[in-house]
Amino acid sequence: MLSIVTPFTFGLSFFLFGLYAMRTGFQNLAGQKMEAWMSRVTRTPAHSFWSGLIATFVLQSSSAVTVLTIGLTNAGLIPFAQTVGIILGTNLGTTATTELIALSLESFAVPMFLIGAALWLMPGRQIRCLGLVVAGFGLIFLGIDTLKVMAKPLEQSEAFRSLFLESRHSLWIGLVTGTVFTALIHSSSATTAITMGLMSHQVLTMETALAIVLGANIGTCFTAVIASIGANTASKQVAWCHTLFNLAGALLFLPFLSQLALVSSVLTENPAMRIAHAQTIFNLVCSLLALPFAEQIGRIIQWLIPDNRHRGR
Repeated sequence: MLSIVTPFTFGLSFFLFGLYAMRTGFQNLAGQKMEAWMSRVTRTPAHSFWSGLIATFVLQSSSAVTVLTIGLTNAGLIPFAQTVGIILGTNLGTTATTELIALSLESFAVPMFLIGAALWLMPGRQIRCLGLVVAGFGLIFLGIDTLKVMAKPLEQSEAFRSLFLESRHSLWIGLVTGTVFTALIHSSSATTAITMGLMSHQVLTMETALAIVLGANIGTCFTAVIASIGANTASKQVAWCHTLFNLAGALLFLPFLSQLALVSSVLTENPAMRIAHAQTIFNLVCSLLALPFAEQIGRIIQWLIPDNRHRGR
């Protein structure tokens, strides 16, 4: 048990702290400009989609962009109708992190951390923020390398073997596992990174791994739902639109995981890259299918979560 818990605790800590450092650096470099830019460039669903995609790529967190969107909506700077496109864009933008993780750059982890730390010690706000980003990347890859250590003892664990054998019969277990774990740690990227590590040691089947990743897409919405508590109706609509969209997408793709696994295996033989490509395909298809119906989706969410103030007038 110790051989599983120790690398898991340290690896996840490195990973999450790296994400936090990188996100803090990016937000200090472009956070306020990003907020002002997003409040201006959301006139149409297509504009909103691209702003959500770019903001998520820069901030490296779909949860951060969704929470930012909730803040802008709560302040009245963006009407809810314009946020559906942003949400679709964040889902695609978050795959950039997964694709970077799949490149297996663990050998650069320590040099990147040391370079980042050196930059952070230098004078100048911009240089220090850049140092946070570089050091954050280094910690992320160091965390992934540490998490891989637990794969071998986990494979030999009887409890995990029984859960694994059960999940082969029901992909719902993988979906629920990904959802709950991501909701607890507030990071779909970390869940995906752990899944990639297990896949590289052939601990999971591709279908089970993809079910966990689909669950992670649902679990990442938990942060947005918490952020919307106590906010106005439009903010709650943003949070639940993100949640219901990701839930619908996961349920839609769940019966076709074998086909998704087959397509990703054609693109690459690397297990981690296959997961990254499959997640990108999933989010790309869901976003492009939903984008033409962004206004209708917005109206459905407004019907599900009505604004009682307008209803009483």
